[in-house]
Amino acid sequence: MERIEKLISKAISEVVNSVYNIQTKDSEVLLQKTRKEFQGDFTLVVFPFTRFSKLSPELTAAQIGELLQKKLEEITSFNVVKGFLNLQISDSYWIRFLSDTNHKGLGLEQKDSKDTIVIEYPSPNTNKPLHLGHLRNIFLGNSVTEILKANGHKLIHTCLYNDRGTNISKSMLAWQMFGQGQTPESRGIKGDKFVGEFYVKFSDALKKEIKELMDSGLSEQEAMKKSKLNARVNELTVKWEQGDKEVRELWKKMNSWVYQGMDQTYQTLGIKPDKNYYESDVYNLGRETVNEGLSKGIFYKKEDGSVWIDLTEDGLDHKLVLRSNGTTVYITQDIAIANEKDKDFNVDRSIYVVGNEQEYHFKVLFLILKKMGRKWADNLYHLSYGMVELPSGKMKSREGTVVDADDLLEEMVDTARKTTQELGKIEGFSNQEAEYLYKTIGYGALKYFILKVDPKKKMLFNPEESIDFNGNTGPFIQYTYARIQSIVRKAGTAEFLFENLPDINQKEKDVVKLIHDYSSIISEAGTNYSPALIANYVYELAKTYNQFYHDNPVLKEENINLKMFRLNLSFTAGKLIKDSMHLLGIDVPERM
Repeated sequence: MERIEKLISKAISEVVNSVYNIQTKDSEVLLQKTRKEFQGDFTLVVFPFTRFSKLSPELTAAQIGELLQKKLEEITSFNVVKGFLNLQISDSYWIRFLSDTNHKGLGLEQKDSKDTIVIEYPSPNTNKPLHLGHLRNIFLGNSVTEILKANGHKLIHTCLYNDRGTNISKSMLAWQMFGQGQTPESRGIKGDKFVGEFYVKFSDALKKEIKELMDSGLSEQEAMKKSKLNARVNELTVKWEQGDKEVRELWKKMNSWVYQGMDQTYQTLGIKPDKNYYESDVYNLGRETVNEGLSKGIFYKKEDGSVWIDLTEDGLDHKLVLRSNGTTVYITQDIAIANEKDKDFNVDRSIYVVGNEQEYHFKVLFLILKKMGRKWADNLYHLSYGMVELPSGKMKSREGTVVDADDLLEEMVDTARKTTQELGKIEGFSNQEAEYLYKTIGYGALKYFILKVDPKKKMLFNPEESIDFNGNTGPFIQYTYARIQSIVRKAGTAEFLFENLPDINQKEKDVVKLIHDYSSIISEAGTNYSPALIANYVYELAKTYNQFYHDNPVLKEENINLKMFRLNLSFTAGKLIKDSMHLLGIDVPERM
């Protein structure tokens, strides 16, 4: 069954081409959903046609509306508001659409081009455990992956471990100073948390040293230069690059602890990258890239031996790509890894899921790659997202004020357990079933709360607000799905066949129209890399279904044909709620 938007657009172009003797393509017709305060289903913007009609916008709209109503039986009426033509679609179309959906499924609007896309996330440092900010990164990356798959693309998930450099050396030095031979096993904690403690210990020790130096009369900048701790960190970093055996062995040991801990968190979240990249594997490739840039005159060398690129003509600044001591910087590694991705996968697009504090970094990276003649540089995209803040303010790893990812996930399950038990929603559940439900609700609440916010916006996280069973929350949508499944089970049949009804009421039509919107929402979310569009769509669908269910009997409806229609409506709404939540990485329970 051809979608109504296409039918209308085609009919409009035929009408205006015939009446005004012009050549308008279907794709040029400005058709949109009618705003809620006006009567109608779709609205045509008629202003572009007034220069051909030589009439006012109102008269042009009326003329087109009359011709459309004669041409398409699906249009039952129209009204004009200034230069906007509001079109009312027949009940019979919506009824046929739902019937077809039940028999043939809801086909998505696939893109003509099926790209192979690399998406990189969460790309953590190996000096601390994953925290709430990483969770936004993971949820966003995973959801965008599923959305792009739904749009017909092939996705390759990569993860870059920033496993070397100054920050890693800080944790290593602190373990040498304060570790006394301890291990995660001897302490009985996860390896990533263990290493993260020493990163904080270094920060505390450095603060103390800087304070003492400043008390002696030095400025903060002078104190940082005089710091013996900073000097020892730099020494460790240089020794690592020189391949010092002892330093490398300590580095391998501490990184292995972090990987073991992070893998446990990944397993809990259900993510597994297709390929991992390690900064330590490409730092020499980064140097090769610098030499290539120098030979092409793209980079320049200063007297101290450091290497830079001048981007001032592009509105940016001078960017360091190699330090005077010969050590590489983040941008150097990213250039090398971008080259490696192209060699490994020859992809059409490459997406970096990284917070918005790195927007300038990626502008520089993409520009350098273009200047180096990488043709694929135009297909690189930084999926930037805002930071997650707490009521107490911004999180800081070095100060130990972050919300640990594992602790938060556990807290969400505990909150879900308490809330669910208080509401009495586990009657008849075994202990195992109840625990699964708590996890499903807790994780779902967290993911939904984060993903419903536009990625570009920073957000304030409130665990208690996210677990609410009312309003725009994950548990509310999960409960709606479970309610629908209960109805379907009680119906006792899997086929809800109905003959064409003469009409349907407004609440029924509202649900069908949202079902109709599903494929275009998936397409739009894929184009904009925005799970928030899916989240707000599925909330609207759940809310609208509940409004329908409140006013219309389903199982108790005496008219068997109408009962089957409402069961069909319920079944399809439930399926799309489940499919939408899957695109957000959220499970839905069959009963609650």
